Amino acid sequence: MTPPNPLTGVGEHPEGAHPTGRRPDSCGLLEAMERVMELRTLGRSGCAVSALALGTMTFGAETDEAGAHEQLDVFVQAGGTLVDTADVYSAGAAEEIVGRWLAARPADVRDRVVLATKGRFPMGDEPNAVGTSRRHLRLALDDSLRRLGVDHLDLYQLHAWDPLTPLEETLRFLDDAVSAGKIGYPGLSNFTAWQVQRAVDLAEHRHLAVPVTLQPSYSLLGRDVEAEIVPACLANGLGLLPWGPLGGGWLSGKYAREQRPAGATRLGEDPGRGMEAYDRVATRERTWDVLAAVQDVAEARGATMPQVALAWLLARPAVSSVILGARTTEQLRGNLGAAGLVLDGEETARLDAVSDPGWADYPYGEIGVEQRTRALD
Repeated sequence: MTPPNPLTGVGEHPEGAHPTGRRPDSCGLLEAMERVMELRTLGRSGCAVSALALGTMTFGAETDEAGAHEQLDVFVQAGGTLVDTADVYSAGAAEEIVGRWLAARPADVRDRVVLATKGRFPMGDEPNAVGTSRRHLRLALDDSLRRLGVDHLDLYQLHAWDPLTPLEETLRFLDDAVSAGKIGYPGLSNFTAWQVQRAVDLAEHRHLAVPVTLQPSYSLLGRDVEAEIVPACLANGLGLLPWGPLGGGWLSGKYAREQRPAGATRLGEDPGRGMEAYDRVATRERTWDVLAAVQDVAEARGATMPQVALAWLLARPAVSSVILGARTTEQLRGNLGAAGLVLDGEETARLDAVSDPGWADYPYGEIGVEQRTRALD
């Protein structure tokens, strides 16, 4: 039997294989994805990246090294280029896993990868092992380069805002890192709209390297970024790199209304986990309305629910690349099928309507319309 194809996961005639050589849940979509994996620029930079990115938060934790390397192989063979990691993922282990994968691959594969990481969160117990001070970021960046086995990163992102460090100090460090050839572009993550605007204004005023991207949580179940953050990014040319595009697994359709999660899922292992906590999300009627609409569109299109949710997000304004995070290669293969799925106007309008966050009356809701619009007639 021939060895498995990294993209389909099957050889010639493995037991249970689909007659076409593809698994049933990816029929047609992987072929389409191979043809149409779109390239977009990284914000207002000239760097081209795949519209789907591979996130590595599971590496070294929920996904072992062999599984992580398989995901990376599948991703690049599918036309993916942007690989996103962070120093804090598995306390540095995720970066090390990516670094060993890069070292073991030929130059043409390494050269295809656009590599991004992040720094800001604690990497030790001492007071300066956290934050965006020059002292911490200098050590954090050098440690990330060492773990990844490279001398240059395409994108280095501030993982979150630091209220204790003057922003100019942080931006000057990033500008110095660009000048030194250690990073290509600075980026932001988890910033609010005023923080994004402040960073761009200060960088431009001081003639420093201007951030080109923002990495926010964004999905059909979490659209609050559209009030201020997305407009701020559009106004300043920052590309969005949404994380959590499946709402912590909710948009995969694996959680039921009357049954608490169990087994080998994120909420099965920890129902109170983070933003996607079961009791927090399941109590919102809007959650089930969105899931029902996504399921209807998926069934009508012969797609999966994650593919529909990802396709919707790929079409949102300012999105440069949507970050996929998966425990298993099978999950990744399925999600990559979103690259070949384009929703029509009716489908998009239905998903827009059912997932509408329902802004308060002022300033974002109906009462504020007059204050933020103007018509010539």
